[in-house]
Amino acid sequence: MATTLHLWSRGHEVQRLQKALNKHLRIIPKLYENGQFGPQTEAAVRQYQASVGLGIDGIVGPRTWMSLEKGFVTHPVAVASMTDNPSDAPWMAVAAKEIGQKEKFGVKFNNPRIIEYFVTTSFKAKTDETSWCSAFVNWCLQQVKIKGTNSAAAASWLNWGKESAVIPGAITVIYNSNAKNSSLTTSGNHVGFMEKETASHYRLLGGNQSNQVRVSSYPKSSWKLKGCRWPNSQSEKEKSYHVYV
Repeated sequence: MATTLHLWSRGHEVQRLQKALNKHLRIIPKLYENGQFGPQTEAAVRQYQASVGLGIDGIVGPRTWMSLEKGFVTHPVAVASMTDNPSDAPWMAVAAKEIGQKEKFGVKFNNPRIIEYFVTTSFKAKTDETSWCSAFVNWCLQQVKIKGTNSAAAASWLNWGKESAVIPGAITVIYNSNAKNSSLTTSGNHVGFMEKETASHYRLLGGNQSNQVRVSSYPKSSWKLKGCRWPNSQSEKEKSYHVYV
């Protein structure tokens, strides 16, 4: 049985993996077949998993190995091109313009802009003290005529659109059990737009991050990646989700 591989794995099996990825995936530039499972190899694994419809976790387990060894290849869901053209993620420009919007201090004061974010959800909160990360994502997508989840719950995005690799612009859900009932999240889930992934952190552009819209870094040591999603253009105009978990 093939060895399960993940970030920072080393050895002959990693080299075999890199050879298979270079063969079955359009990667520019090609991976160095050096037997070191670094961030570039992890990104390629996620891209391959997205292209063949596997769960996207960047870990090479039995299903990913089986797909590679059997030569399963489908036409990529434009994973590579989505990172090359900023117009493919127009919501990022919208989100960036909101940087600096923050909660008002005190229970009697609310930022009307944040209340406006909530109008795009069925929750319709009247206070900016309510977790508003999902409302912000819904609002940004609505500005570019894309229907979101209609939910104020971060987890609702896991059932929306289509799976994506970890690329700039992807709607990204992360989870930290120790963050439950904090100012950031009540459930432990948080959603934002992927700005950049590093070896140790996820950098998200999102709302309710330190009580404002900003880019924040979340360490992989405490935050688990639950999923990345991308709009499935036509279906998202027709669907409406109601998830309250």
